[in-house]
Amino acid sequence: MFKSLLKIPKNVLLQEKYLRGRWSIAILFAIVIALEFSTPSEYLFGYLYTGPIILANSRLSRLGKLQITLVAAALTLLNLFVPPGETIALATFANRAIAIMALGVTGYLSDRNQQYQEAIAIAKAQLQSQQQLASIREDFVSTLSHDLKTPMLGAIETIKAFKSAKFGDVTPHQQKVLETMARSHKMSLQLVETLLDVYRNDTEGLKLQLAPVNLVALAEEVIATLADLSAARRVYISISYGNSDFRRSLWVNGDAVQIQRVFTNLLTNGINHSQRGGKVEIVMESYSSYQVVKVIDSGLGITASELPHLFERFYQGHSDRQAKGSGLGLYLSRQIIDAHGGIIWAENKLPHGALFGFRLPAISANET
Repeated sequence: MFKSLLKIPKNVLLQEKYLRGRWSIAILFAIVIALEFSTPSEYLFGYLYTGPIILANSRLSRLGKLQITLVAAALTLLNLFVPPGETIALATFANRAIAIMALGVTGYLSDRNQQYQEAIAIAKAQLQSQQQLASIREDFVSTLSHDLKTPMLGAIETIKAFKSAKFGDVTPHQQKVLETMARSHKMSLQLVETLLDVYRNDTEGLKLQLAPVNLVALAEEVIATLADLSAARRVYISISYGNSDFRRSLWVNGDAVQIQRVFTNLLTNGINHSQRGGKVEIVMESYSSYQVVKVIDSGLGITASELPHLFERFYQGHSDRQAKGSGLGLYLSRQIIDAHGGIIWAENKLPHGALFGFRLPAISANET
């Protein structure tokens, strides 16, 4: 054991530290042994072994600390019989038994303290890593905001200028090409903005500007903004009111901008996954305590294995239905509806198609 105490690590920078520490343990052991075995057994110096045990806590491995503790207990007990021929009193034996237990407790508590210190050090390192990761994320968001959004906005404005013939006459064929370019840039810009919003919502939470909102009016506004996309895809969008044929208002207390994004995501999803010449229907249903919106498309539907994962971040699935998109639109929609205290879901419509719906707490017309 004493040879192992004098064994030093190969790292030159740590040699002096470990050498001093292990020599200190050896010297303390030698002093206590000299006191123990040079005096009658009635004189108990075994408690002094706690010094080497505590000193070993930060300098030896768990096995080394266990060896030190066991040797200290053995030497404390051995002093009962060395020097030989002495009469062992019961009180002397009891005192040494108590000392041995105290040494065991000291070794155990020292080891536990070392483990706690290591756990604290690991936690501090993890916290520092998380802070560094947060800093990297902030840099990433800044890059997206400046290095991606700014050029896209510039490109969109340039395309608009070309379409309005500010740089010369534009033929009908060139107009179609420019419209395609503008639509592609707008979709890319929308993807960047969605990614930024998802990041902010996950880290800072979704901040809502609540006010009375008419879901029907929001739906009509979104349909108007998606007219070009639905025309390009040759998909017809309609609104119905459940079992009723007359137009009504569906009032909720919500953030108009955020709920409008939900309509945009669900309608865009329905348009993209409907066949050419198909139909996307918005069904508005009003109940006493909540309002329901359903977006029903005429696409291929959703497989049973995909249904539980549709609103997960970056989930795109494996069917033809999920061939397009970033996997963020539905996730962002769930964030928004959850923040409003509502529920969002998806289901298959037989014989074909899919339904995406959400439900929000209703307010009466008197509260608007």
